[in-house]
Amino acid sequence: MRHAKKIIALALVSVLSLSLLAGCAKKESNEFKVGLECNYAPFNWTQTDTSNGAVSISNSSSEYAGGYDVEVAKKIAAKLGKELVIVKTEWDGLIPALTSGKIDAIIAGMSPTEERKATVDFSDSYYRSDLVVVVKKDSPFASAQSLSDLNGAKITAQLNTFHYEVVEQIAGVDKQTAMDNFPAMIVAVASGKIDGYVSEKPGAISAVAANTDLTYLEFSAGQGFTYADENVAVAVAVKKGSTDLIQSINEALAEIPQDQRDTLMETAIKTQPVTQ
Repeated sequence: MRHAKKIIALALVSVLSLSLLAGCAKKESNEFKVGLECNYAPFNWTQTDTSNGAVSISNSSSEYAGGYDVEVAKKIAAKLGKELVIVKTEWDGLIPALTSGKIDAIIAGMSPTEERKATVDFSDSYYRSDLVVVVKKDSPFASAQSLSDLNGAKITAQLNTFHYEVVEQIAGVDKQTAMDNFPAMIVAVASGKIDGYVSEKPGAISAVAANTDLTYLEFSAGQGFTYADENVAVAVAVKKGSTDLIQSINEALAEIPQDQRDTLMETAIKTQPVTQ
């Protein structure tokens, strides 16, 4: 009888264990949580409605995210068969949010630099750009054709980006304190606090489209910034060791032909909110 009781007890434990395991399996989220600033047009921005395909921002009843990154995130979420959830996060908080599990991926115009690869894994690139400098149209530096023409200019870039590092490539530059975001830099240039800031070309086009007193400087080969391709490529960041997720994301990206990527960016530039 004592043995029979033990057998029954063990059977009950086994059933309970299987039930718990089944319960855990069911808890897999059907959400694909993507972190981005929602403040870096045309890659991503915040708006007040769902126009042009904008997606509701998590924990907000009145804000929506739009832009190139959002369109790419939609395609990846569809490939994964999951619901896209946009988590608005400050730039400096993106990687900590990813490594802590608050988000599943970063799709925020982020470059797969070697430094970042030490902390997170990256997908194949989904965009590539060039570096330019945004200045006022009436600035004495507006006619600059090479970095040497910016001698003495007050130049900055976004905090914790390689953009800020390349400022030092400008001989005689008056390097300014790095700023948290692009809207702050736009205001600083427009007000004359600084002469310019380093930006990727799509962001510069976006800034100029929304602020007609600004322009941007492009440089001929050998006259501009020097940088590795990885620094101007844009990729999706995921938690270290997320092999299956990376594979699925890369499959989704492979299904977006280059002409469609170009169209998505052109559309993002045209539809960005004028307040950006």
